[in-house]
Amino acid sequence: MAYTERPSGLVPGAVLWRADGPAGTVLPDGCMDLLWVDGRLLVAGPDTRAHPAREVPGSGFAGIRFAPGAAPALLGVPAYELRDRRVELAGLSGLWPAREVRALAGRVASYADPLAGLDALARSRVVAPDPLIAEVVARLRAGETVARIADTLGLGPRQLHRRSMAAFGYGAKTLGRVLRMQHALARVRAGDPYAEVAHSTGYADQAHLAREVRVLAGTTLTGYTAAATGGQAEGVDGADGVDGVGGVDGANRETPQPSGSSTTA
Repeated sequence: MAYTERPSGLVPGAVLWRADGPAGTVLPDGCMDLLWVDGRLLVAGPDTRAHPAREVPGSGFAGIRFAPGAAPALLGVPAYELRDRRVELAGLSGLWPAREVRALAGRVASYADPLAGLDALARSRVVAPDPLIAEVVARLRAGETVARIADTLGLGPRQLHRRSMAAFGYGAKTLGRVLRMQHALARVRAGDPYAEVAHSTGYADQAHLAREVRVLAGTTLTGYTAAATGGQAEGVDGADGVDGVGGVDGANRETPQPSGSSTTA
């Protein structure tokens, strides 16, 4: 399956992507997507686990992936209502009437390239990002603890959790785990040894990294590497450090996508 992506030219921090079919596995990345699938507009919510891309059938997929915390204001729906869900845009809590969604789909279809149509549609509805939410994301990417972030931003733990649920679909601690895993997997795809990746991305050790990949990505480190490299687990340190299981099990035999909800609804 061919997959391509590029930065949005109209929406800061967003990414436009295209896939020619629902193959592979979609991994959590903290993002949400507006999707164009065979003429339909759908939304992919924030994930807490790996999802098979074939959950929604279609012959071609295009989408715009929003940075963590950016999509709820545009959609008018708190992120937790869409956690681990893929839904028609017209089904969002009655906020998007079917007639309006049909008109929007027609606007996207009027472009020669649906990616340009999605970009223009998102730009027409985008709202200014919440600077506090953006700060939370930046600090999580930097590896700060949730307690320190709350203290620095002058928020109580419960207040930060409420804000995070609405913006990300889950608490800041979960988002931090997802972002850290994505950072680690990018290093794995680059061929860095597992132990080096674990140390440099904030895991206690290689076994800790392997456990997080198993929980969040639904596969082993060696399984992920083999899928991402076409079966060649290069530049790694042997076994996963958890159960010694190599290869790719069951649903994860197809090449995993490099980020979140980028290929499915």
